[in-house]
Amino acid sequence: MALWIQAQQLQGDALLQMQSLYGQHFPIEVRHYLAQWLEAQPWDAIDLENQQEEFKAKRLLDGLIQELQKKAEHQMGEDGFLLKIKLGHYATQLKSSYDPCPLELVRCVKHILYTEQRLVQEASNASSPGSGPVDGTPQKYQQINQTFEELRVMTQDTENDLRKLQHSQEYFIIQYQESLRIQAQLSSLASIPPAERVQRESGLQSRKSTLEVWLTREANTLQKYRQELAEKHQRTLALLRKQQTVIIDDELIQWKRRQQLAGNGGPSEGGLDILQAWCEKLADMIWQNRQQIRRVEHLTQQLPIPGPTEELLTELNGIVTDIISALVTSTFIIEKQPPQVLKTQTKFSATVRLLVGGKLNVHMNPPQVKATIISEQQAKALLKNENTRNDSSGEILNNNCVMEYHQTTGTLSAHFRTMSLKRIKRSDRRGAESVTEEKFTVLFESQFSVGGNELVFHVKTLSLPVVVIVHGSQDNNATATVLWDNAFSEPGRVPFVVPDKVLWPQLCEALNMKYKSEVQSDRGLSEDNLVFLAQKAFSSSSNNPEDYCNMTISWSQFNRESLPGRNFTFWQWFDGVIELMKKHLKSHWNDGAILGFLNKQQAQDMLMSKPNGTFLLRFSDSEIGGITIAWVAENPNKAGERMVWNLMPFTTKDFSIRSLADRISDLNHLLFLYPNQPKEEVFSRYCTPPNCMHVFSCRQKCHHMTVCLIVSTVLIITSNNQTPQSIRSHSCLQPIRRRNSRGLFIKNCYIFLVSKIVGS
Repeated sequence: MALWIQAQQLQGDALLQMQSLYGQHFPIEVRHYLAQWLEAQPWDAIDLENQQEEFKAKRLLDGLIQELQKKAEHQMGEDGFLLKIKLGHYATQLKSSYDPCPLELVRCVKHILYTEQRLVQEASNASSPGSGPVDGTPQKYQQINQTFEELRVMTQDTENDLRKLQHSQEYFIIQYQESLRIQAQLSSLASIPPAERVQRESGLQSRKSTLEVWLTREANTLQKYRQELAEKHQRTLALLRKQQTVIIDDELIQWKRRQQLAGNGGPSEGGLDILQAWCEKLADMIWQNRQQIRRVEHLTQQLPIPGPTEELLTELNGIVTDIISALVTSTFIIEKQPPQVLKTQTKFSATVRLLVGGKLNVHMNPPQVKATIISEQQAKALLKNENTRNDSSGEILNNNCVMEYHQTTGTLSAHFRTMSLKRIKRSDRRGAESVTEEKFTVLFESQFSVGGNELVFHVKTLSLPVVVIVHGSQDNNATATVLWDNAFSEPGRVPFVVPDKVLWPQLCEALNMKYKSEVQSDRGLSEDNLVFLAQKAFSSSSNNPEDYCNMTISWSQFNRESLPGRNFTFWQWFDGVIELMKKHLKSHWNDGAILGFLNKQQAQDMLMSKPNGTFLLRFSDSEIGGITIAWVAENPNKAGERMVWNLMPFTTKDFSIRSLADRISDLNHLLFLYPNQPKEEVFSRYCTPPNCMHVFSCRQKCHHMTVCLIVSTVLIITSNNQTPQSIRSHSCLQPIRRRNSRGLFIKNCYIFLVSKIVGS
């Protein structure tokens, strides 16, 4: 409701813009009487590109209709009678319009609320110029809006001058016709008597001389008007080009960069509504100036007057055509990128949008967009304008789509919903490069005309680099290629060049962004975590973060060369941690229960100063996607001596059987989570409740109880200073082994748990 109250205070152009949001598609009365309800609904929670969200949209549509009907029923009295009929009519109208496609209602309302919010925000900024930007609106936005106002005034000024020139020229032509008539009369005097001819000739010659003087003076004035008008257009086009550079080369490029970083887990790139509003204003003003220049050209052709204006007008026509061409081709963009790790024979989607499609009436004859996958070399050739027609590196199914115009939001876009990469043609690889380092891109292209076929555009845009895989096992390395490219590519690069080496702090920023996004946590990587990662990446022992600030890490160190003594790379190890955390342990990470990034020696140093039974959780150095429990306890082989024990790492497979919290609960010798938290305080809320055991079958219950018995028995024996060999043959365990000699599950549990506790 607060937004609608503020929207009603808008004035001038902002008020007109707000009013233009409403019509038969969504009456302003509905906005007024249901303001509170509309602003309270979760419109932003619905993904317009996901057809599965349609049931949510249908629920909102039904709710809107019910609210309207309820509002209508409560109208009383004479005035209320008319409103009751009107609201009832609107309920029927909206149901009829949006019932076949309720997502369109969501699109419409989101656009209305967003635009109102923007207009209110801009009005608030304008009313307090002394204060800084309101609600985080960048100062640059105010400068852009001020420049648009300046351009509007300049365009209106040239329009007024053009009308003045047109009127002056029309009057000049009338007077010129008059001079021709006088000349004709003088020529016809030869046929009349001399006395009368002298008298009439004198008057006509006088009028002719006066008119010729006026025509000469007025011709110079017209030429001056034309020259001044052309110079004004020159200044307007210069400012238009400057404004377009700010919007296209700065703001739109920044949006694309945010979109690229969002692929690494960065913040969402944000909506395109503000950018589209700016691009549409540009298109409007460029087209108005183009039409003005063409009208001046027409006037010049109608009444040729020698001078430099014609040459200047030809130059202006070329400039304005270049500007509109640059705007159209630059605003054909990919709103929703295809997946950057693309598996063959798998459906994927993408959305392409033309930000000026509504203003230039492209939607009157909706163009078709085609998608093609091309290689890095083909992309380079394309940007060099080399002939690459019909070149592709694979076959995409369902790769043609007609652009749709959404009248409620004014957007023209093509939604590719069911594309599938049928096959891929790879190039010859260089050196140590693997298939998961080869980059492709999806090329989207279309052709359309504007201004009644005056200008024809062939537009193209390239997706972010994609890595094509044929098996899920390649996903890990493909993701590394994408992460490196997204993080370190430069705007305007040659496709798809990235530096081979980057500073370690730069990589830390990318890793932290990816980790927080995948684990869905505000708790990112701490300075100590990053030092641990640096030690792993550089095989260093330094604990000083400053030692790594100026160090560089190469792509080979990141994901081509194995870590010393291991059969996996730095990235493969880190990605294994991410997979483990996001699938099973994100709650424990968010609680701070997992220290994770510690080596075995660090864990030992930390635990030896703590009471027996203190434990911590750290990621395994030797196994991808493994986490181990380290705890301090008495050494069974030396009385009075303590030592740190390490369980063999648990992996995703283990946690698919039994959760971390349940496993810690099973181990009675684990008492305190480092530094001194009782384990029940930290993990009990994640344990499987005892009353959930009824969901198991009788055999599963037996297995579960037997596993617990094995654990408890092994721990008791361990505490009595038994050797590993004697533990395995201990008489306490023989009944369990005999009782389950035919049960492979229990046998495996027995061997696995004994080895975990005594084999570390």
